[in-house]
Parts: sequence; structure tokens; C-alpha cells
Amino acid sequence: MTLQQRINAFLKLGEFIKQFSDKTIQRNDHIEHNDLFFSGFKHQIKLAEENNGWFTEENIKYALKGWSESLTRDNLTQWLQPYNLDSICPKQVAIIMAGNIPLVGFHDFLSVLISGHQVLVKQSSNDKHLLPYLTKYLEFVEPQFKGRISFTEAKIENFDAVIATGSNNTARYFEYYFKGKPSIIRNNRNSVAVLNGQESLDDLKNLSEDIFRYYGLGCRNVSKMYVPENYKFDAFFEGIYHWHPIIEKAKYANNYDYNKAVYLMSEFAILENGFFMIKEDTSLSSPIATIFYEYYNNENELKNKIKANQQHIQCIVSKGFTEQEIAFGQTQHPKLWDYADNVDTIAFLIKI
Repeated sequence: MTLQQRINAFLKLGEFIKQFSDKTIQRNDHIEHNDLFFSGFKHQIKLAEENNGWFTEENIKYALKGWSESLTRDNLTQWLQPYNLDSICPKQVAIIMAGNIPLVGFHDFLSVLISGHQVLVKQSSNDKHLLPYLTKYLEFVEPQFKGRISFTEAKIENFDAVIATGSNNTARYFEYYFKGKPSIIRNNRNSVAVLNGQESLDDLKNLSEDIFRYYGLGCRNVSKMYVPENYKFDAFFEGIYHWHPIIEKAKYANNYDYNKAVYLMSEFAILENGFFMIKEDTSLSSPIATIFYEYYNNENELKNKIKANQQHIQCIVSKGFTEQEIAFGQTQHPKLWDYADNVDTIAFLIKI
């Protein structure tokens, strides 16, 4: 199978996914094999939501929209242009996926297949419905993918390389278990925002998307803010207020109530608005319904602090703070070439 055949198959998959990416699912009769797959994928979305309370229909559609926008000819061409994929010797690459947000392991899945390798997928039990069904569609539009994609719930065996994502604890286990194989091992990361006090209301509204999307469960969600000394949080609370319906979601509300009770019983100083809390804390990782903040009074010192913690930071959201920054509201819109942990997955797959 040629690279162009693989690209064409994922282009068709992107068009199929696009039907499910708006608030109202819209069937496009020009999509290949819709008679076979359209209704079935609607059902898989429902099953995914029933299986995992964090996977609301809104968040699933949001993830699908992101992938439909990424799987275009221009994006795939720009992504793959720097690499020589003509001389790949196909290997069996195992992927151990996380399950914190819908289709969180899709980029690894795409990378392995688009580079010409075979893939063995071990999914999280929290996200087990969407990808196998999309795989069936992919195999239908490009039959040569059949036999190159397999899923397992058992211990993974008979593989040449591995890409594994998990917690800090599981990452240590992965590093030990896979020490004899070429590997990419990912652990917990968090994203931070640096405010200077000059942000507009629109900036802060956009920042709220980085905080609340997927309930804050992703590594690209902002869980920590650095703010200047004497920063007033009134504008911040105004900017995030349109997210207040999130408290109507039972799992989020339970976490809000629990964490608030813990803070109050521990006599921690917090600010809250009925659906969200902010707490001064040096940690990067904050609980659900909470964001930590830390004051700074010198930008250069803050840059050095962030640099010292860069192995724990996925994204830096700011406006004019650093060349590596991401604009407010854009953390959940990575390009295909925005690699997790800044590890070039395609370069790794070329070398194995």
C-alpha cells in the first residue's frame, strides 16, 4: 500500500467523521459507505456516553470536529512533507492508550498507520467504543488496511515497538516492562497559563475553553495560572461565567462538592463562584472544578521556573510571554505536527 493510498483513506475517514461534529448530526449522502456505517456510528457515540459519564455527547462531538478538521489533504501533506516514508520496513507497533478524553490515542493510531506500520491497540476501558468502529470504516474504504490493525484486551505480545500513555505510576511500570523495546512512554503532564493583568474579557473567555473543555481532564487543559502580584480575579470570574451550566453535570458537581468540602475542612483559602474554585498552590496539577494559581513579580524568574518544570508541562497559554506559547482558547486545537511531550512520533516510527 502506497503512502498516497493511506492518505486517501484517512481523508475519507475525516469526511465521514465530519458528519458527527456539529451540534446536530448531519448525514451527507455523498459519503462513501454511509448506508453501512452512519447509523452504527451514531449508536457508538451513544454507547461511549453511557459507558463513561465524562464522555458527554458534546465533548465527543467536539473531539470528532477536531479530527475532521485535521484530516484534510493540506494538513496531512504539510505534516508528512519533512519525512521520508518510502523506505519503511513495516513493524508491529503496540499502542497503549489513555482514556481521559474521547479518542485521545487517535494521533498515535494515525501516526503508526500513515507511516506504513502495523498497529496493535490496547484501549482504555473508558474509551473503547469509537476507535474500533472507525477502524472498520477505514478498512472498508481501504481494504489493504485489513490485517494491519488489531485490538486486544489481553497482555500485549509479539510487537516490535510501543507507544504507551498513562499516569506517572504506570509510566514507571511501562519503562521497566518495555525496556528492551523501542518506546515512547508518556506520563502525566499539565498545561499552564501566564496572565499579565492586561487580558481582555475575550481573552479570559477564551482561556475558559482551555480550562473547562473535557472537564479539565486532558493534558492540554490549563490547570495552573501564574498571575502578577496583587492580581484581581474579578475579570477572570467574569470571563469564565458562561461555563456555569457545567455544574448541572452530575460527575462534575460531585467533584466540585467533594473538593470544596475538603478545602473548607482543611481551612484552605479559596475563591469560588458556585461552580469553580481557585486556590493558591505551587502544584501544577489541580483537581476537577479547581485551578491553582501562583503569584509572580519577575517575568524572567517565572520563565526560569517554567523551564525547570518543562518535563511536566504540555502547553503554555499566554500573550507575548514566550515564543512557545499557545493563544488563549487554542489548547484543544493542536496541529498534526504538535506532538505530545514534544516527542516526534513520526521520526520515532521511521527509526524503529
